[in-house]
Amino acid sequence: MAETTERVLRLLFLLQQRPVWTGPELAERLGVTTRSIRRDVERLRALGYPVQAAQGVGGGYQLGQGRGLPPLLLDDAEAVAVAVSLRMAAGGTISGASEAALRTLAKLDQVMPPRLRSEVRAIHEATQTLDSGQATVDGEALLRLARAVRDTVRVRFAYEARDRTATARTVEPVGLVATGRRWYLMAHDVDRDDWRTFRLDRMTGVEPTTWRFAPREHEDPATYVQRGVASAAYRFQARIMVHAPLAEVAERTSVRSVVLTAIDDGTTLLEAGAETLYGLAFHLALLGWEFEVQEPAELRTALAELGGRALRAAGAT
Repeated sequence: MAETTERVLRLLFLLQQRPVWTGPELAERLGVTTRSIRRDVERLRALGYPVQAAQGVGGGYQLGQGRGLPPLLLDDAEAVAVAVSLRMAAGGTISGASEAALRTLAKLDQVMPPRLRSEVRAIHEATQTLDSGQATVDGEALLRLARAVRDTVRVRFAYEARDRTATARTVEPVGLVATGRRWYLMAHDVDRDDWRTFRLDRMTGVEPTTWRFAPREHEDPATYVQRGVASAAYRFQARIMVHAPLAEVAERTSVRSVVLTAIDDGTTLLEAGAETLYGLAFHLALLGWEFEVQEPAELRTALAELGGRALRAAGAT
């Protein structure tokens, strides 16, 4: 009996990982016959899991939206409490929300009955939070993007660029990244044939398609987004050699604004972007270490002017 229960749970896990599985595929994964798969599917249905089956080419088993949560999973109160907490975290109101929370919410939403889903949405809409400048993100858009990343399907949405230009995008999403203040999507832009970073608060009309794509080679989404957020999106990009260990520089800077690279035990390359050179010069002066500007040359001029003002204010000749 224990072996059967374990197999049923493994079957449920597989159904949550992909939109559709054929009977032979599931049988091969679990090391049983297709007849055993049919029996295990019936056991899941008896527990309340809405497993759907379709015949013919393209058919198979899939986990649909159910009329009731399985009693062995969560009762109504527990389901609402977990979903509200996960939705708050995924919505950007909790700094550094884990992607694991978003994946869990996507799975829970898949089997949550409409009655409970509407309760969760009502609580979410009626709740306000005091944030620290965090951008508001649509929870439904997050769910759709999370599923699209999981299922490797293309997504369409309207996007407002930094200059407020409205564009229509079709992308192949590979990862969601939270910086604490905002959520970003790393995706391959189909029309531009290039990798892009998209802010979720600038998206509208997020709609996954039925077009599945073959994964492309790409760098780590967190690294890609960090570099884009720290410098690429700004008017000026700077490279500064700071005479201090990387660990110490990291304590006085933020991953949301700089990219740090250790040159040796006592030297760190700091790469950052800024809309104004004077603002960047001010923040560099606050670091408290000696540093050298590699680029741009205009930053040296801004530092000299800032230093001159400070000397005059101090009464120095």
